[in-house]
Amino acid sequence: MARDFYPDVQWIWMNGRLVEFDKATIHVMTHALHYGSGVFEGIRCYQTKRGGAVFRLPEHVERLFDSAKIYRMEIPLSREEFAGAVLDTIRANEFEACYIRPLVYRGYGPMGVNPLLSPIEISIAAWPWGRYLGEEADRGVEACVSSWRRSAPNSLPATAKATGNYLNAQLIKMEAISNGYSEGIGLDMQGDVSEGSGENLFLVQNGALITPNVASSLLSGITRDAVMTLAREIGIEVREERVPRGLLYTCDELFFTGTAVEITPIRSVDRIPVGKGRPGEVTRRLIAEFQQAVSGEDDDRHGWLTPVGVPVAREVS
Repeated sequence: MARDFYPDVQWIWMNGRLVEFDKATIHVMTHALHYGSGVFEGIRCYQTKRGGAVFRLPEHVERLFDSAKIYRMEIPLSREEFAGAVLDTIRANEFEACYIRPLVYRGYGPMGVNPLLSPIEISIAAWPWGRYLGEEADRGVEACVSSWRRSAPNSLPATAKATGNYLNAQLIKMEAISNGYSEGIGLDMQGDVSEGSGENLFLVQNGALITPNVASSLLSGITRDAVMTLAREIGIEVREERVPRGLLYTCDELFFTGTAVEITPIRSVDRIPVGKGRPGEVTRRLIAEFQQAVSGEDDDRHGWLTPVGVPVAREVS
């Protein structure tokens, strides 16, 4: 198997054991392949002065379990056991910094839309991954408003980080890339701002930090929550509210947040410059606060970092 995309990955955690990368396979009749019946997380491990540490691991595990509950998927592990499996995967691959992808999905079973007869399978992968929108994203990226709307909350619940939801995200992303942008911004069914294809969105207007509320068909991001916490601590007013599309063009600053993108400034929307067309003061300050938090430079005053710890014995397939 070609290793072009993941040359550093040696082990994948699958259903209770560490499996060699090339053996981490599933059957073509797996339910999730045909019907999108899976939930997942995106988590980052950062290199800190005390070694590798996972950012907000308990919160990510909790959200994964909540997503699974919505889709009636009973995870056969406790939250503590799942968190331990994430750490085992990082240690087995000897990563100090990496991106982690836990996936819970319906496995090989009888074909048909009904998922309840297919077993629950779990995999956890980890690999080194830099800036999601490119290494020059700190200067700001160009975004567009997508023609594709986010799904209505009573159709596909955005509160679940489900694999099937990302078919919509793919349409938004492909349209943006095809038209020369780095990322697309989706609107909700009312025409108000929702989120990017895989990121939450913040704007700065008259010194206040504004983000769409969860009723706007968005995933309540863990980095989103961290940014709101950090902003309030340094005296910035934070508001969650409906955001009309027009504010994307008239706001002072605009940025994406998420595990993959961290905090990424947006310098233009639909070729219209945001503010002065470069990262603004509030954005830069929040990036600095966030970097202090994930690197442990603030002595982890929020309790957001879980140390990876010492290696464990590998159970190999």
